[in-house]
Amino acid sequence: MGKAIKNAIFTLLLLTLSASTALLAYLYFFASDNKELTGEWSAELDMTGQAAVTAFSWLQDIEAVSLSLEDVESYMQDLTIRLDLTLEQTARGEGRFQCNILPESYDACNQAAYEAFAAAFQELLAERLSMAGYTGSTDRESMEALVAETFGMSTVSYLMSYGPALLPALEDLQKGYGGSGSYEASEGILTRAFEDGGIVTTKMEYYIQKDSNLILSGEIGSDPNGLLEDYYPVIYALMQPSNQ
Repeated sequence: MGKAIKNAIFTLLLLTLSASTALLAYLYFFASDNKELTGEWSAELDMTGQAAVTAFSWLQDIEAVSLSLEDVESYMQDLTIRLDLTLEQTARGEGRFQCNILPESYDACNQAAYEAFAAAFQELLAERLSMAGYTGSTDRESMEALVAETFGMSTVSYLMSYGPALLPALEDLQKGYGGSGSYEASEGILTRAFEDGGIVTTKMEYYIQKDSNLILSGEIGSDPNGLLEDYYPVIYALMQPSNQ
């Protein structure tokens, strides 16, 4: 990965970290000490940054065209995947949980990401053809027709087949977030025991609850460079209390 990519990723992470730190600092000092977590919660995992950086890395290899991460980000906006979490308290500070990523939400996000990717690709393709002396139309419909004629498929299908993976695999996200089992909540730490047959995997996360929001700010003992660390904090909104 070139220097431009590294700088882009560093800037993106710095901005995300600054915003997250400010939010968590506010919640730490003003959040209530309510340990009742029972209810149906929903969060949106933001995939925009990863998709934009990945697309930028691939698109910048197009010869003789100028491109910045900001250019790609202007196409890719609000790419999110829905994550649902149900908590049911069975005793003080403990209970059962069920968590999963909605496959239809993942598919919709993936489709939107590649449609944005295709739009950026078509614009750069038109620019490159014009530089090479191409005199035909370079509007989006013409570029789409040219790609279909050349590769025998739409631009979106071509990029899905031969371009980079813009999102983590659904299976990887489900492994990181999905599952069910028991939980304990104490002193700002949510401990979940994921039960998979006879195998139990424990995850400990810092959490803050404020009114109708539940914020998981990070996993204790995880690899700071790991895949899922990119998506903290995870901010859940209470959709429906279980006792209603």
